[in-house]
Amino acid sequence: MTEVAYIYDAIRTPRGKGKSSGSLHQATPIWLVRTLLKEIQSRNNLDTSLVDDVVLGCVTPVGEQGSDIARIAVIDAGWDESVAGVTLSRFCASGLESINLAAAKVMSGMEDMVVAGGVESMSRVPMGSDGGAWYMDPRVNTATQFVPQGIGADTLATLNGFSRLDVDAFAAESHRRAAAAWEKGYYNTSVVPVTDLNGMLLLDKDETIRPDTTVESLSSLNPSFMMPGKMGFDSVILDKYTTIEAVNHVHHAGNSSGLVDGSALCLIGSKRAGEKANLKPRAKITMGAVIGSEPTIMLSGPTPSCLKVLQKAGLKAADIDLWEINEAFASVPMNTAKELGISLDIVNVNGGAIAMGHPLGATGAMLVTTVLNELERRDLNTAMITLCVGGGMGIATLIERV
Repeated sequence: MTEVAYIYDAIRTPRGKGKSSGSLHQATPIWLVRTLLKEIQSRNNLDTSLVDDVVLGCVTPVGEQGSDIARIAVIDAGWDESVAGVTLSRFCASGLESINLAAAKVMSGMEDMVVAGGVESMSRVPMGSDGGAWYMDPRVNTATQFVPQGIGADTLATLNGFSRLDVDAFAAESHRRAAAAWEKGYYNTSVVPVTDLNGMLLLDKDETIRPDTTVESLSSLNPSFMMPGKMGFDSVILDKYTTIEAVNHVHHAGNSSGLVDGSALCLIGSKRAGEKANLKPRAKITMGAVIGSEPTIMLSGPTPSCLKVLQKAGLKAADIDLWEINEAFASVPMNTAKELGISLDIVNVNGGAIAMGHPLGATGAMLVTTVLNELERRDLNTAMITLCVGGGMGIATLIERV
């Protein structure tokens, strides 16, 4: 039994600064998810008993994000008690992995309608709070040739010959595109304002965009990863990559993704389930894939994951109209576009995580909402969404308008 997995709706919260001064710090992670569940229900006049499961990505599922937040959010939102919930972590891929898993559930016929997405409140549950051997165990650090991702990003730039000017120019363009998209109203239909318990507005727009960002303004920022590199991590890289003499440290806070709070959800279902709920499909999920990639740099996975999707779908990179390549660091989408032979003109056309932030477990689902709206606005057909992933992995998802 093979079904088509359709996307019926795709929404997200705005992204707030991931610190105590951020506008979403007052909102708990479950409040962010609850807000979107209620919005999906109301805007689609959805009988929630028709939903089988809620699959929620969360990179740090502890504290306020622990205890299977997906299921507890379902109950808190007042959805039908028959709706199950599961929380998963595939590091930064978690939000997109949840969508791929939901699509697989629907395509197999195991379930008919699934809500999938992610959440991360980085101001309330700091990154790394869940520990783990990869970070905490010196033996594992050494055995796996671990370096911080920023060192990996600088290495990726070094291997490609990307200069500080190159990555800063990419970052400035991300801010310009994001600011322009908001000014033109491109995010209005997919971004759901977050209010507090009393209905007072907390945030209705991405909080970290700086429209006045320029290459010149970024040039004053010091490299963020030079010091840890000198402390020994550069040596790990040089032992592994013998073709380079030194790591060129070009990344800093201005050309790397920011820590932010946010959530995103997509409503995914079969044709029959959509008809039963009186919903019109917007797109279908054609294919998804994950791969393991080099674990020291750990940022090179987007290219092979995209190629895996393309091969399974019988397509070439040139067949894809728009691309969303997560801007974990500037060198990541630059490297991916270079390797795939695609123009940066069709990559992250409304800005990316450098401008708007990277709410870890939610980002993949946020990218789906962004590119789906842009496909509709431009009357285009296909889009690829991809992210690099901690531990050395890559994930990609191909969607097609219907």
